Amino acid sequence: MNKNYLLFLLIALLAGCKGPAPAPAPKVRDFPMVPVPALISDPGERMEYAATHYWDAFADTSAVYLCDTAHIGGVDKDIVEKQVGTFATLLGGLGAAPAGRATAAVFDRLAACERKDTSSNIFDGVCALLTRYLYDPNSPVRNEDAYLPFVKKMSESDLVPESMRPAYAFDAQACGLNRTGTRAADFGFTDLQGKRHTLYAVTAPLTVLLFSNPGCPNCREIMQALTGDALLRQAVEAGVVAVVNVYIDLEREKWAAYAKDYPKEWYNGYDHTYRIRTDMTYNIRAIPSLYLLGADKTVILKDATIEKLMNTLYAMLQQAK
Repeated sequence: MNKNYLLFLLIALLAGCKGPAPAPAPKVRDFPMVPVPALISDPGERMEYAATHYWDAFADTSAVYLCDTAHIGGVDKDIVEKQVGTFATLLGGLGAAPAGRATAAVFDRLAACERKDTSSNIFDGVCALLTRYLYDPNSPVRNEDAYLPFVKKMSESDLVPESMRPAYAFDAQACGLNRTGTRAADFGFTDLQGKRHTLYAVTAPLTVLLFSNPGCPNCREIMQALTGDALLRQAVEAGVVAVVNVYIDLEREKWAAYAKDYPKEWYNGYDHTYRIRTDMTYNIRAIPSLYLLGADKTVILKDATIEKLMNTLYAMLQQAK
């Protein structure tokens, strides 16, 4: 047999014994920012487009990205968390409806990513961060209106463990209470002199609704901000703004001792029916909790930070001049 042939055959056999080509190494990448088309010129529409498509390129399955304790979808976990904060801030600049549409679209994009690549940690990682930023009562960018469509999808998705879905369904129900643009639930309260009032009986173009506790440091800061601002103080004195400050817990004697120091121009009282807490008339997950209501008690701001409430009030009072 020809020696050259034998050599060729040996080389072919050796080549055939090689294993499969090694899998490509997982990639590390920067967070991919969303480009807003230049054809969209309206600022509100640009914001909504950016929010709706914020996570599209990140939830990409065309390549294998590094997924470990330090990376989510190939991006450093700390950077992803910063982007969640930026995204939540962006949602805060939108109305309740467009913010809700954006989070619903984000969930669908994350879910599609998970179904295509179950080895990815994008779905679990981003969902956990969004829940913390949008729903944690201590988050400065919390936003129940934006979180509601997202958590509703979480409660119904087969990608979420069945044991966790009831908790998400409860959160969705709670977020649905007193939504922005709807009339706030009416309730009764009793003041320090024993006189009974209702929220709806308070007549003013704007109502600041504050759920507070006696001696609460954050409540004290809010009260100082509301009473220390000259424009707002004048608006309260003129009856343009009413402040309804309500205690919803059980220690009435402690409340009564402290309530003597509340501003006399405010409606200060306690929930004598305990309905607000026991019947969950309002989703009060932490004290203090702030709402801004219109003349017919339509919710303008829900569980707002004092900064957002003051900025909104300033804008509305300046506009009314």
